[in-house]
This record gives sequence, C-alpha cells and structure tokens, in this order.
Amino acid sequence: MKPRGLSTLIFGIILTVLGIGILASNGSAGGVIPVLIGGGLCYLGWHGDRIALIVFGHTCIVVGCVLITWGIYLLPYSKPILSHIFARPLFWGLFSLMGGICANYHGFCQCIRRQK
Repeated sequence: MKPRGLSTLIFGIILTVLGIGILASNGSAGGVIPVLIGGGLCYLGWHGDRIALIVFGHTCIVVGCVLITWGIYLLPYSKPILSHIFARPLFWGLFSLMGGICANYHGFCQCIRRQK
C-alpha cells in the first residue's frame, strides 16, 4: 500500500522520533504530546481518508485539552511577554483544540464524503 500524503507522513515520523527522543533523554511527560500528534499525522499520511482525518482531529482535541490545562496551571509563572505567550502550552493548546475541531468538521464535510 502506498502512502497518500508523503509530506504528512514524513512530518509525522519526525514528530514521533522527536517525542521519543524527548521521552528517552528527559523522561518528562512533555514528550508524549509530539508522539501523539506525530502518530496521528502518520496515520493520516498513510491512509488519507476521512476516517484518518477524524482520528487525527480527535487526537488534536485531546492533546489540546491537556495543553490548555497545563497552560492554565502555568499562568501564575508566565510573564506577559511575546515569547511567553507563544512558547507556553496555553497558546498551543488553543491552537491544537481549534485545529482538531476544524479537522473533525472537515471529516464530515460533503467535499470529503463524496470522494470515491
């Protein structure tokens, strides 16, 4: 079977390897996030159908909720500077949550459901 989205598959593999490297070197739970997103991208890049898009969307929603919770816990320690806004998990959690919702809506869109 041939992969449908080669760039998506390659980016997913890179993220998964990066996450496994973070888990192996630091042992911190922060490496699980790139592993989950990378695994979802690998599945989406290999299959490329509507089910894969919906699975990727649900993965992004779960990771986004975890990042938002982590970001809310870190709010008392964050300064209101641009690097803390874009580098902390709250921003990336909102980004991931909205992207997951968009992927789920697109998975049920007529433009995807009519493909054969």
